[in-house]
Amino acid sequence: MPGSIRLFVEPSLSVGAEIAATAAQAHYLAHVMRRATGDPVTLFNGRDGEWQARIAVLRGDRAVFVVEHRLRPQAPEADLWLAFAPLKRDATDLIVQKATELGAAALLPVTTARSNTARINAERMTAIAIEAAEQSERLTIPRIGKLMALPALLRDWPAERRLYVAMERIAAPRLGPAAGSPLGAAGLLVGPEGGFMERELDVLRSHPFVVPVSLGPLILRAETASIAGLALLQAPGPNPDDPNRMTDPGDV
Repeated sequence: MPGSIRLFVEPSLSVGAEIAATAAQAHYLAHVMRRATGDPVTLFNGRDGEWQARIAVLRGDRAVFVVEHRLRPQAPEADLWLAFAPLKRDATDLIVQKATELGAAALLPVTTARSNTARINAERMTAIAIEAAEQSERLTIPRIGKLMALPALLRDWPAERRLYVAMERIAAPRLGPAAGSPLGAAGLLVGPEGGFMERELDVLRSHPFVVPVSLGPLILRAETASIAGLALLQAPGPNPDDPNRMTDPGDV
């Protein structure tokens, strides 16, 4: 029996529900993965958890799934937003893929003074996010925001949500777990290649919800900074009762 394939679907999921696949999903099942009627698939929609289903119909570019039982209930996930300056296509694709795998709840493309692109392909970004969610076994798809300028992002940013901004060559605290909890509501802003202009840094510092942070002593590429920053925000905090915990010199 072949291993189960995991697919994102839009309709509600419940026992006995019949779910029509998209033409692309039907083609993928029949011609790429060589599946047949009766084979298992795993379905999720971002609302109802994860469900076991079977292929009831598979002909040409048409497929229908019948839902059998739930495998996992919907569960809370990290509420982390990534705002980033779009890069060249391959680099932007990498950010979307890895941010999805790292559990980002929203991906917010933002233009800055040094941005090297003024357009995004939201449909392509969504497709990449869906594929990454299917493969990483997360239960949701990140929200893809509209491209907006930095001043608009700051104007609309919720005041209660911290926005950690990766700033190069400044004295700033190292980025760590968001709000002391993996589910803490927070955001990360990563600038373009070449970094933010000084006037942009001044505007960012003027907002009380902005927290300047460092990602370490090295200068990272923008796509690397996005990935590293999300990983640091979700890293578990130190356990003070762990006898093997490394002591921070600042604790002594």
